[in-house]
Amino acid sequence: MRKTHPIRLRPSADLKKEIEAYVIANNIQGGWISSCVGSLTDYHIRFANQPQGERHAGHFEIVSLTGTVSVNGCHLHISISDSSGKTIGGHLLHSNLVYTTAEIIITEDDEFVFTREKDGTTPWEELQIRKKDQ
Repeated sequence: MRKTHPIRLRPSADLKKEIEAYVIANNIQGGWISSCVGSLTDYHIRFANQPQGERHAGHFEIVSLTGTVSVNGCHLHISISDSSGKTIGGHLLHSNLVYTTAEIIITEDDEFVFTREKDGTTPWEELQIRKKDQ
């Protein structure tokens, strides 16, 4: 069965930490971000094929947030734009601080369990999907 989880984060909330805390508090085992709009004062994003994240302060619009969420681990990517409309995106890290709001919709399907494990296809822990009845 699918379930919808609407969340609103307030100013100064850490976007990733709050999503992870919500997922744990609601025991979401197989979910994904359906929608997110809002703004940030600080971002911390790891760009493609880079070992470290980059941080900047200012005012940024969240134009997209996507990814999988589970009590077993979350993998989230974000796109943000600055006041000139320049848009960047990458892997969401901790310390992305909400400016005015973040309106998030998480969709959960209780038929699935998502985990993150090394499976030999890459050096990283990748998404593993299991049906609950298996």
